[in-house]
Amino acid sequence: MIKDYFKLPWREIRRRKLRSVLTLIGIFIGIAAIVSLITLGQGLENAITQQFQSLGNDKLLIYAKGNPFNAGLSNGAITITEDDLEVVRDTPGVSIAAGMIYTTAGIEFNDNVRYAFVSGIPTDEEERKLVGESQSYHVMDGRFIEDGDKYKVVLGNEYSKEIFMGKIVETSDKVLINNQEFKVVGILEKIGSPPDDQSAMIPLEAYQEIFNSGNEIGLIIAQTEVGEDSSKIAKEVEKELREYRDVDEGEEDFTVETPEQLMESFSSILNIIQAVLIGITGISLLVGGVGIMNTMYTAVLQRTREIGIMKALGARNSHIMWLFLIESGLYGLGGGLLGIIVGIGFAKITEKLFEIAIGPSFLSIEIDISLILGTLIFSFIVGSLSGIAPAWQASKLKPVDSLRYE
Repeated sequence: MIKDYFKLPWREIRRRKLRSVLTLIGIFIGIAAIVSLITLGQGLENAITQQFQSLGNDKLLIYAKGNPFNAGLSNGAITITEDDLEVVRDTPGVSIAAGMIYTTAGIEFNDNVRYAFVSGIPTDEEERKLVGESQSYHVMDGRFIEDGDKYKVVLGNEYSKEIFMGKIVETSDKVLINNQEFKVVGILEKIGSPPDDQSAMIPLEAYQEIFNSGNEIGLIIAQTEVGEDSSKIAKEVEKELREYRDVDEGEEDFTVETPEQLMESFSSILNIIQAVLIGITGISLLVGGVGIMNTMYTAVLQRTREIGIMKALGARNSHIMWLFLIESGLYGLGGGLLGIIVGIGFAKITEKLFEIAIGPSFLSIEIDISLILGTLIFSFIVGSLSGIAPAWQASKLKPVDSLRYE
């Protein structure tokens, strides 16, 4: 009997191929959109997680209160200074701390001007190494900024391409930054983020001079001593900075975070954006559900005599209702299956395009089996719910009236 519940609806779906295909389209568009958005969101989150994990669990990030996306950006409102950096350095449990800052400025070469991020970074070897590790800076050609450098610059990977400046920038070339000439000493490997790959790094001393930033530092990166709990040290740093900056607990104008906490902030923002987008695409699922309902109402009318025959032969109302519910569920399941294939395919193609255009670190798509199974179950449920009203109508038809239906 259970086999017949699926066999008969499947036969009806195959009999009316065009109508079935049109019904499936309404569901599969919504499912494809949802699956692709979830997969891309998870891929972006995976990439962000990998970036933060590369920092290690012994780092602390200290920046002015505000948006974590802009940590390190000079905004002229609330500032972190070199005095704060000294406080962090003197905090028990901190082995080394370094400061950096960046802003947007014009970079001129070959009579072309590009506006990009210019970062001021320390020249001390250990501090420079700490900043380089936290920002994923790796030199491809030349060298990094060294102690004693002033008007020297390391450029992002985009400058090694002719299309960016009209001519390939090489080490020993000169560029103008904020009307000050700098000698190129290094080109970075591709990071995978356009702002980073188009950026320029100069000594912090030179940055403070050409941008007149005084002793402002946008971001402090601290490394804890071996064996120390980074969360505990973060609280100590926060306490020391509160005392120095004379602010009460809960009213801090700065943020002290571990990479894990910062990653959670990014994940929360991504989840909110993802939820809003999925909510919007859910409208197409509603439209698809209405399409299944219309199809099933039509099916009830077309098979009224068949329903009468089945009831005359002993079929109960529940049997008729289950037949139509399962048929509508199969429409949802079929649309869901197509949607999964298209959605994952779109996500993988997007990943490949980003890999070609930006770099492999921007998206990290993984096929989630639980998402696939959950989507299939959800699709079947959506289809079945859409068919409840038509199935109920079919189950209540009287045998005599059904057999007389023309």
